Amino acid sequence: MPLTVGSSTAEPAHPRFLFDLASPSCWLVAERILQVMPVATEWVPVHVASGPTEGDGFRCAAEQDIWREGIEWRAAELGLQPVRWPPEVPFDSAFAMRAATYAKVTGRTVAFALAAFRQAWCGGRSLGDEQSVLIAAAACELHPRAVLKGAELRSTRTALARASDGVTTVPAIVLAGGESFTGEDAPERAAAALQVAR
Repeated sequence: MPLTVGSSTAEPAHPRFLFDLASPSCWLVAERILQVMPVATEWVPVHVASGPTEGDGFRCAAEQDIWREGIEWRAAELGLQPVRWPPEVPFDSAFAMRAATYAKVTGRTVAFALAAFRQAWCGGRSLGDEQSVLIAAAACELHPRAVLKGAELRSTRTALARASDGVTTVPAIVLAGGESFTGEDAPERAAAALQVAR
């Protein structure tokens, strides 16, 4: 499924990593993007609320098992912590993504996102649960009350809606010129494209 970015999204000056905390593939990208990308990359929380959701829509249990085994195998190959699945996959990430958007305003996007991804995909905690999100926030020194308030601000909701406008697939890396790379191998392909452009 292609990535499209709506007209409300301004032309970026540098690469952007578009992520949703409900996606284990985004977690796999997040754990290595800082090492793979040759230039600073902005982390942009998006909420992909429409269309197929990763971890949903399987025709049978065996198909879902194969998908899960693929995520587990890739995490092991990358030397990451073993996957512990949340009780519900996919979970509703709406509040978590508003919290991530608030964390971006405070300059803690990367720290919060990594803590939240690890809560979900290594700790087995659903980020549909507010308390799991607040634990991740505390890990990067964001006060729970500030996160609860910040996640409900109109400005936070508007910023998340604007960032998510037109985004159909995550994980994705969008380069400054608009070229986009989706999927778990997006960092490697985006890095190669940047090297060629130099």
